[in-house]
Amino acid sequence: MGKAEKVSDRLKRISVSQTLEMARRSRELSEKGVDIIDLSIGQPDFKTPAHIKEAAKRAIDNDYTFYSPVAGFKELRQAIVAKFKKENKLDFELGQIVVSNGAKQALANVIMSLVNENDEILLPVPYWVSYGEIINLANGKSVFLPTDVEDNYKVTPKQIRNAINENTRVFIFSSPSNPAGSVYSKEELRKIAEVIRENENLFVISDEIYEHINFTGKHESIAQFDFIRDQVIVINGVSKGYAMTGWRIGYMAGPKWVADNCIKLQGQYTSGASSISQMAALEAISSDDNIYTLGMNAAFKHRRDLIIELISDLKGFRTNIPQGAFYVFPNISDFFGKSDGYIMIKNASDLAMYLLNEAHVAVVPGSAFGDPECIRFSYATSREKITIAFERIKKALEGLQL
Repeated sequence: MGKAEKVSDRLKRISVSQTLEMARRSRELSEKGVDIIDLSIGQPDFKTPAHIKEAAKRAIDNDYTFYSPVAGFKELRQAIVAKFKKENKLDFELGQIVVSNGAKQALANVIMSLVNENDEILLPVPYWVSYGEIINLANGKSVFLPTDVEDNYKVTPKQIRNAINENTRVFIFSSPSNPAGSVYSKEELRKIAEVIRENENLFVISDEIYEHINFTGKHESIAQFDFIRDQVIVINGVSKGYAMTGWRIGYMAGPKWVADNCIKLQGQYTSGASSISQMAALEAISSDDNIYTLGMNAAFKHRRDLIIELISDLKGFRTNIPQGAFYVFPNISDFFGKSDGYIMIKNASDLAMYLLNEAHVAVVPGSAFGDPECIRFSYATSREKITIAFERIKKALEGLQL
């Protein structure tokens, strides 16, 4: 690389998203005529509901085509306030809400606003692929809290308490979680909240983007506990629960001073989110027509049950039963050291590539999520494709000597 091509140290600190990288490799094989079944991408295969699309069309006709306020349209933020009150029994004011270009930007805004160089961020493993990289961009230091399949990949209050020191700034987690589908109960969250209360300079970022894809019957937010109210920032959006991934609308809710600084930051590098998308999100969040969302949730649960049944038929896979989202994260370390006579499986990345090349099924290695002994399957696709995928996987694995 010549001097003119020197990349900033900031970018050198981060890696390419392995989920997007696997999706790219899948597309390349598909373009060559290979029939790839993609179980790697975290995107609902449902179409955006018609009434939401109609709202976007009306927005165009009504000339919502100019710059939007940096924090988002007032009517959308009011709808988000009402949503929190109605669905979560949480009281936020308008000034505590910031709308962004997707939940990922909302998350990045918060981390960039809170974290200084060498501040420590507690990160339960496995974690969503972008958490660690955004922390790297902020010059923060990730402190990993390991979990395992036998404990449903949930961190304990004791682990959190033991990891806290004078440099600890943020605890970040998701429920329902990506990649493990773990869902924390109200009592589990209360015990974590009690640890947070002991440390007034510690903040919680609660990623609740999978709130509506929840098989437990009720979503619980750690923000419900008043005694840590000023220490919690909630991240959410419309991409998963309303099948609106491409609309790119997310939001944060938290202390006003955090919101104000997120607005300051966002105002300098993207300004407000798409005006048309915001009006579509307004319809999604404020509409009483939740039949579509409930239907998606039921469909995902049926797919969850199917994929768990199919995995249980595979020797060498150990998994929990996800309670939300649309992923399953089995431990596949029993395959390490096995070979088909040509390829040696040394880690989860090797197995993921083996399945892509031999079974023509795309998955994501657990190293992307901090756990190199697992792989992630997304069941955000049809039952038919899931069934065919696992027929291929089972046949391909028979070639490895267990």
